[in-house]
Amino acid sequence: MAATIRAFFKSRPLVANCITYGSLYMGAEFSQQTLLRKVLPEKKQDYDFAQVGRYGAIGSTFLPTGMYYWYKFLDSRIVSTKPQMIVAKVLIDQAFTAPIILSTFYVAMSAMEGQEDIFKECKEKFWNTLKVSCQFWMPIQCLNFAFVPNMFRVVYIGSMSFIWINILCLLKRGNSEVDSDK
Repeated sequence: MAATIRAFFKSRPLVANCITYGSLYMGAEFSQQTLLRKVLPEKKQDYDFAQVGRYGAIGSTFLPTGMYYWYKFLDSRIVSTKPQMIVAKVLIDQAFTAPIILSTFYVAMSAMEGQEDIFKECKEKFWNTLKVSCQFWMPIQCLNFAFVPNMFRVVYIGSMSFIWINILCLLKRGNSEVDSDK
């Protein structure tokens, strides 16, 4: 089984990364809903599978495709694994990709949710989300650029994204438990 998966990643890396990343995005939203709708509340609620689907749409299309090509580009430009080069790579990555990913996330989710002003939530939550994103992703990306082979970068990011998307789900829901000032 592992050999088959490895062969699939070698022969179809973009498709494999999109499937994996999308599954992790949906899994994170599903886990959030399980906690917030089934485990924690006194009055249980049904799952919002449309919301899970929206996370799947974002997580399996633009985001992994953009990251796949971005990391190929970044890895071809900054090849060194010296600590100062890894830090430079992380700073470039965070400065370039985080604003695009977070803006796309909030605007696309608002559009798919049928919000009247698809930019409103992005305007309200962007800066706090970016701050939390930097705190979470910078150490994760240092490990990524130092130790993860290129062909597994998006999957590694997807795996870490499972944790991050749980945080992002809370930020999107407006929960203060994840407020980075606490």
